[in-house]
Formats: sequence, structure tokens, C-alpha cells
Amino acid sequence: MIKYYSTNKNSELISFKEALINGQAPDKGLYLPEYIPQLSFTKIASMRNLPYREVAFWVTYQFLKEEIPESVLRRIVKTAYNFKVPLEKVFGKVYLLRLDQGPTASFKDFAARIMAKLMEYFTKQERRNLLILVATSGDTGSAVGNAFSGLKNIKMVILFPLKEVREKQRKQMTTLGRNITALAVNGKFDDCQTMVKQAFTDPELRYLNLSSANSINIGRLLPQAAYYFYAYSRLAEEKEEVIFSVPSGNFGNLLGGLIAKRMGLPVLKFIAAVNENDEFPKFLETGKYEAIKPSRNCLSNAMNVGHPSNLARLIDLYGGQMDESGKINKMPDMNAIKKDIFSVSISDEETRMTIKDVYQKYRVILEPHGAVGFAALKKFLSQEKPSLTAISLETANPGKFPEEMKKNLNLEIEIPKSLKGLENKKESFEITSSDYQEFKKFLLKEYEICFKRAF
Repeated sequence: MIKYYSTNKNSELISFKEALINGQAPDKGLYLPEYIPQLSFTKIASMRNLPYREVAFWVTYQFLKEEIPESVLRRIVKTAYNFKVPLEKVFGKVYLLRLDQGPTASFKDFAARIMAKLMEYFTKQERRNLLILVATSGDTGSAVGNAFSGLKNIKMVILFPLKEVREKQRKQMTTLGRNITALAVNGKFDDCQTMVKQAFTDPELRYLNLSSANSINIGRLLPQAAYYFYAYSRLAEEKEEVIFSVPSGNFGNLLGGLIAKRMGLPVLKFIAAVNENDEFPKFLETGKYEAIKPSRNCLSNAMNVGHPSNLARLIDLYGGQMDESGKINKMPDMNAIKKDIFSVSISDEETRMTIKDVYQKYRVILEPHGAVGFAALKKFLSQEKPSLTAISLETANPGKFPEEMKKNLNLEIEIPKSLKGLENKKESFEITSSDYQEFKKFLLKEYEICFKRAF
């Protein structure tokens, strides 16, 4: 069985089931597998003829084969992935991987749906109840809320920055009801994330059985590795090393790609495309890491992260150690990171120009997050000029941003099916400050009695 360790190195090795349910390690670190299993190139090549759910099965099964029956995992992935995963040619050997066809029109659907089913399976086995805390800057809340909605033994609280999510994103969270509670924080995403992390290590809240569905949970990262294999198997020439451009906020999406590479996927370079929250490209340039506080509010709002949690995992993968505050206690192999990853910051002006330019030249529609990824890819290609297959990830449906599409392209974009009728649904959410004690009082008030009687 693969065991999981904490990036802070002060917690015991545990199983995937325990890491999934715990969310964050007791020492405030993030879990990573003790070793990463390999897939042969023959197996990777054979994925060309498999539907997405089968690719997802084979990737996740490498990690879970000792903890979950094959038949159960096959049933879970079949239920989770009942939507298309389009690959769209832009020009030459440059493609878009559209991860926007799921039930909430966001790439977060890929991890959220399988994670919810895995949590449900394991908690039912143990007859255990969970309270899941989620911090979101945009799409995570709606995706995990949708995935966990209606589960009888799990309740969820979603925290989002009151003034930095779009109306449709907010309504996707605040209209779910049932076992999902939305909490608007008068602050930044980083405030939401900090409060969630603090709650996990608060001994006075231990009996609430807290867990996470953010990308700090290892259950979010492993399923994300699958779509890198899927895209590669369909687009790459035999044993070709490809380029992936990844819009990056909390860096969970990039970590899924790095895990795929370490499983054997031939990748020449990952492009960590960020908006004006440019702490990571500056780190690569200077070797000094400084979080951005407060984070900058950009057009690509789901990427407004001033201190990405998953940097601790990235640093660990390259031999270093970063604590939860962002302090680097041991420097990673910077040369190895730079060999694998190119990172660049894209301004809001460049984002808008990219949306216009790509549509005018290629009749391809990008939303702001995908435009950041595509702009970063173009910058890399202009410097390196490799003749390799390049795949840029489109992480949300343009229909989630109708005002921006109208402003930049003068187009009325069709609203995704999952968003239709949202304007007529009743919202329910509370507003709180970014003070942890106020958040703690909310949790105790709403869930203390509930958990004592074991809902």
C-alpha cells in the first residue's frame, strides 16, 4: 500500500483513506504519496482508444488498488465522468484542452466528483460523519458543492470572498441548500483559506470531524493527473515530449500535471500561467519567495491567490521544504524546477487582448482564465520556438462570463446548461468577517449540537 506523508515531516505515514478524510495533516502540512507509481509508455499509448472514464480509472487505480476494490472504483469513475472532454485545435500543433463541460462548467468538476464519491464510500464503511470546510476564489465552491450535495453523512461549509466572485459563481454556491452552507467572507480568498486551515488544527473543533475539499486535500490532486494522460494520448506523436500551459491559482492543477510527469508522462515543460499575483514567477527569477498580501483582484478571479497552498507540495517534490506560512526551511533544486517549469504573469490588459486576438484569428473563444494560460503559452513559444505539441488548459466555460465576452467580443455566449435558471433560484448565505474567532463561533453555533447527536 502507498503511504502518505506530510510536507512538514512531523506527522505519521498514513493510508490514502486517512489522508483523504483528514484533508490536512496534524502538523499543518499537506499530504503527498511516499512514492509515485509508474505507467509504462505502452499503457499510456493504449489510452488513445479509451474513453475518459477508463483513463481516469487506470491513473487513479495505481494509487488506490490496495485500498478500494477495482469494481467499486470503476463504478465511481463511470458515475463521475458522464460528460465530454473536448480537445480543440487552435493552430499548427497548438491545442486547447477544454475542461469546462462538467455539471458546473469548471475543471474543478474532474476532481470534485470522484473525491465526493470516494469520501462517501470510505465514511460509510466507517459509519463516520464529516464536516467539510472549503475556501474558494470562484469555481471550487460550486464544483465541490454540486458534487457533495445531498450526501447524507457529509455536511459542507463553503467560504468565499464577498466582493471577488462573479454573480453566477456565487449563485452556484448559494442556491444549493440541503447539506451545503455558503459563507461570504468580507476579505480575500487568502483570508478564507487561512481560516479553514486554522480550523483544522484547532483542538476545540476536533469533534466536528473536519475535512477539506480544497486542493490541499490529496483527493483533489490525484484525479487531476488523468486529463494530462488523456490529452497526451490523443495528440502526441510516439514518445513525443509535449508542453502543457496551466492557468494557476492555488497550483493544484499544476501539481496534478507534475504527478502525471512523475508517473511517466513525457512532458518537456509545464507553463505555470498566473495573473497579476506573480509571487511564483518572481520566486523562480530571484530564488526568494514572498507571498502577496492582500492578493490582487484580477479578471481571472479564481486565480487571485497571493500564497498558493500547493507550493509546499511543489517545493517538496524538488527536495525542499516550505511550511504553511510560506517560509522555506530548505531550498529545493531550483535548476530542476526551472528545467520543468516556466512561469509568467499575465496582466488583465493582456488577458483581454488575448481573448480578442484568439477569436479574431482562429474563431476560438477563451474565457479569462484560459486566456491567461494561452497568453503564457504564446510567450513561451515566442522565446523557445519548439516544434512540439502544445496543450493549453481551458479551465472554465466562457458562458460563465457573459459580460466579459460581450465587452471583448461583442458576442452573446450560450449559457451552459448547468447555469440556466440560476437567476430564478433563491440564494441563502451568511456574511462574516475575516476574523477566525467569528468563524469558529459560527461553526460551533451551527454544528455543535448537530455533531453531538451524530446527524
